[in-house]
Amino acid sequence: MKFRCNQQVLAKALNTVSKAVSNRTTLPVLKGILIQAKENTLTMTSSNLDISIRREIDGEVMEEGSCVVVYKLFNDIIRKLPNDDVIIEEEGEDSVRISSNSSEFKVITLPVDEFPEMGKREENDHTLVFDKDIFRNMVRKTAFAASADESKGVLTGILTEIEEEKISMVALDGFRLALAREKMKSERAERFIISAKIMSEIARIIAEDEEMTDLDIHLGEKRAVINTGRTEIVLRIMEGEFIKYRDIIPSDSTTRIIVGREMFMDSIERASLLAKEGKNNLVKITVKGDMMTITSRSEEGNVKEEIAIDKDGNDLEIGFNSKYIIEVLKEIDEDTITLHMKTSVTPCVVRPEEGDSYEYLILPVRIPTM
Repeated sequence: MKFRCNQQVLAKALNTVSKAVSNRTTLPVLKGILIQAKENTLTMTSSNLDISIRREIDGEVMEEGSCVVVYKLFNDIIRKLPNDDVIIEEEGEDSVRISSNSSEFKVITLPVDEFPEMGKREENDHTLVFDKDIFRNMVRKTAFAASADESKGVLTGILTEIEEEKISMVALDGFRLALAREKMKSERAERFIISAKIMSEIARIIAEDEEMTDLDIHLGEKRAVINTGRTEIVLRIMEGEFIKYRDIIPSDSTTRIIVGREMFMDSIERASLLAKEGKNNLVKITVKGDMMTITSRSEEGNVKEEIAIDKDGNDLEIGFNSKYIIEVLKEIDEDTITLHMKTSVTPCVVRPEEGDSYEYLILPVRIPTM
């Protein structure tokens, strides 16, 4: 194997496939990337068994062949080389030579036959076409609410539901729920769960592809194959029953508040500076008349914030983990939001002032006697 490629083109492709390189594995080959040179096309593949990524780039292939190199070392070398052509040539069965201008490296390779095969599309799969920006925004608005605890199974994933006229993405971890909706036409209904971490990586990959406008998802029973121009991503669909999230979103409220999103977030962030450590980052919200008062205290002091609001319904006093409120507010684009609440021990639902493009549910925290 011997090929020539531009350093920056190679570095950009390496960044794409890095999303599936495994750092924690007992299989050394999963720390590597498979490089294949054929017909003036270089193909780089990475896999951690849950997700595989293949990226094609143009290059001058002098001798066809393939090798597996340890990603971290190979990437570090390529990034440090000057912006010029890089020549990579296989030497024997266990090493490659990397040269550019006056620089030359020789690195050990791993056995090609030990690298896992990249999964293929399943027969009778269903193709979905997503607008690139809609997909990215929906993942951004929901992924943060998925559980980070791997023992929680499907709660580490994002549930995608496709109906005839709309698409919904849902994530929850037992303390909060995030739901994003968009208009989308589909010939048939679909429902699948994919790891939130993997969905976030896909969103990053497509963000880097400036030429792409749509992505195709070929959906099978056990895996999905995503095509984004010259990048192909194969990932595992999670098995298990997702929580019936519609049953836990309150359908009514006795207090409805309209408040400026940025002003509300700034006040919560300031109040969280003195939230009690070890007690759920507690901030107390008191709604009375047309004012919202946000307070928190610790051994170091206390803070009080006041915000003017529009309110329908009852006055209320309720406590929240400030972290959960801030994470929600950061993902909302609108200038104003509505808060729907009923009691101090029932969830708060955050919705847009108009429409139903998102819903966020945040569980309250009991307010101790202060």
